[in-house]
Amino acid sequence: MKKTLQTEELAQLLIAMVALSQQPISFSWWTWPLLFLSPDISMLGYLINPRAGALCYNLFHHKGIALVVLFLGHLMHSDMFLLAGMLLYAHACFDRAMGYGLKYQDSFNNTHLGRIGKAA
Repeated sequence: MKKTLQTEELAQLLIAMVALSQQPISFSWWTWPLLFLSPDISMLGYLINPRAGALCYNLFHHKGIALVVLFLGHLMHSDMFLLAGMLLYAHACFDRAMGYGLKYQDSFNNTHLGRIGKAA
């Protein structure tokens, strides 16, 4: 089942990346990896405590929130909101394909997809 879920996430990532490549916003090639990885800045919440870390991480890695941002971009005709929504969605798909899920409040290693790291 794990491989099936990873394949599904990779397919969604591919679709999101194709959609990103079709956007009228252009950046230098080296900014795309920075933008793609930017939702991981949310892990800084773990410097406060695991509860704050999980809240911040889940906020930036929740596909539903990404879709709301994407929809708002569509409603407001905002290229930046469209870009942000697609980046958030693509990044969440990538993380899920790699086995990183939404975090529980007790530990960074405890996710909705199971344990990660050495504890796994």
